[in-house]
Amino acid sequence: MVSWTRTAVVSGLVTDAMGVDPVGFLSYQPDGRMMAVVVSRQRPVPGNGLPSDAEKVALFDSMLAYAGSYTFENGRVVHHVDASWNPAWGVADLIRPFSIDGNRLVISGAPGVDPTTGEEVVYRIEFRKV
Repeated sequence: MVSWTRTAVVSGLVTDAMGVDPVGFLSYQPDGRMMAVVVSRQRPVPGNGLPSDAEKVALFDSMLAYAGSYTFENGRVVHHVDASWNPAWGVADLIRPFSIDGNRLVISGAPGVDPTTGEEVVYRIEFRKV
């Protein structure tokens, strides 16, 4: 992952969705399966090895992960979620407009709801092929 920003639809405010310089991987396999994982570089480290309830919330809010199958439809990639850190994502497909420029993949343009704030946002996610 190179970057992940979010633009609030109401205010137009652009912020980093998972902090500055997130760690993220997106993998598409030839068999039609995909998986994504993103974590903030500023994730808290539990003090005693076993996180408290408050630390669990902070850890949950500083990552995302999901896996499923994918298809291409009308210039968009559609993620059909089978398993996710947020089970609500398995209810509907995640439709992602995208563009490819050399070794860079940009996923952007689909409005959604930020799961931590409830705001309507538009994400822009950029990956570099490794």
